[in-house]
Amino acid sequence: MDFWWILYIIDWALFIPMAITVIYLLFFSIAALFKHKAPAPKAKQENRFIVIIPSYRDDMLIFDTVNSILGQTYPQRMFDIVVVSDHQSEMTNMRLAQLPITLLTPNFEESSKAKSLQFAIINLPQFKIYDAVIVLDAGNIVVPEFLEMMNNAYEASGTKVVQPHRVARNLDTSTARLDAIFSEINNSVFRRGHTSVGLSSSLDGSGYLFNFAWFKQNIMKIRSLVGEDKELEAMLMHEGIFIDYADDILVYDYKASDWKSFNKERGQWIYNQLHCLLTNIRFLPAAVMNRRYDWIDKLLQWTMMPRTVMIAFLTIMSCTLPFIYFTLAIKWWFFAALALLACSIATPDYLVTKDWDKDFLNAPLVTIGSLYQFVRASRKGVEVRISNISHKLKYHR
Repeated sequence: MDFWWILYIIDWALFIPMAITVIYLLFFSIAALFKHKAPAPKAKQENRFIVIIPSYRDDMLIFDTVNSILGQTYPQRMFDIVVVSDHQSEMTNMRLAQLPITLLTPNFEESSKAKSLQFAIINLPQFKIYDAVIVLDAGNIVVPEFLEMMNNAYEASGTKVVQPHRVARNLDTSTARLDAIFSEINNSVFRRGHTSVGLSSSLDGSGYLFNFAWFKQNIMKIRSLVGEDKELEAMLMHEGIFIDYADDILVYDYKASDWKSFNKERGQWIYNQLHCLLTNIRFLPAAVMNRRYDWIDKLLQWTMMPRTVMIAFLTIMSCTLPFIYFTLAIKWWFFAALALLACSIATPDYLVTKDWDKDFLNAPLVTIGSLYQFVRASRKGVEVRISNISHKLKYHR
């Protein structure tokens, strides 16, 4: 096999998944422009909520989140707050203990958000009855009407899950702005764009509302150290439960301010996506045969290139191929233009500042860091699996 055949194979092997990703992003970016839902009408029933806030070494951010929930206009008798303070300082715990909340202080050897949520559910008083659970991250801030609006959306949706609209609360660094841009692209493509064509939204890591009975039963099945939202999505799609998206309900999220944190989040995200794909791909034939479109779409999402990887490949191939074989570069240029169009459509106006182009063009530069963190997350995941298998073997012996 000569050099040119090897070049053609590499070119098309990279181009096909990249082209599918670009077309997918462009379609749902355009779909997000249409059929916006009106805010949910005022609900006739007031549901009882439990708000769980896992906080891992977020001593500086946790009080903003707790105070924003304590300041709700929703009747105080209709919601409780649980803070899972994991590896936070004694001073932070002392201050939290003085607030009208339930404070839990686990001592995990290996911490994870899923473990914190499970710990919260296990330690809830048995006599307490809740209709729904809301999960917030430390650093999230909500408006005083948040619970009232979530109650309205939950009643109007007629489903067991509602994902509100997460937006950035800090845009002070290039990293935070890039993180905010990617988050809003996700909101346009994977949430507003999907619900506008009748498909299920994706979860966004925090802010989401679940039917309490469903959440209590299924959160205990989560085993991964990171990416509990992806596992929950898979469970929902497997049961045919629609995830609604409330675009008008805002959750202000603290974005990563430095490249190290940003790359770590992206690397874990890539690992979670690949892990969920490998775990659930066996359900694809049955989903196709039974016309489970949400399930098919979710599996298709997990097969696509991450955007940072896609942008990196587009940049590298568009710049290098003209010097090797000019005609091969034309299709890459065309799809690079489509990718920029999709990202431009999906990015809201408030993020299109004088620094937008500079921040967005930094994306290929973080790919190396993201892939490095992906390798680390993969190695850690393998080590955890080997450890679990060893424990099981010892137990059976």
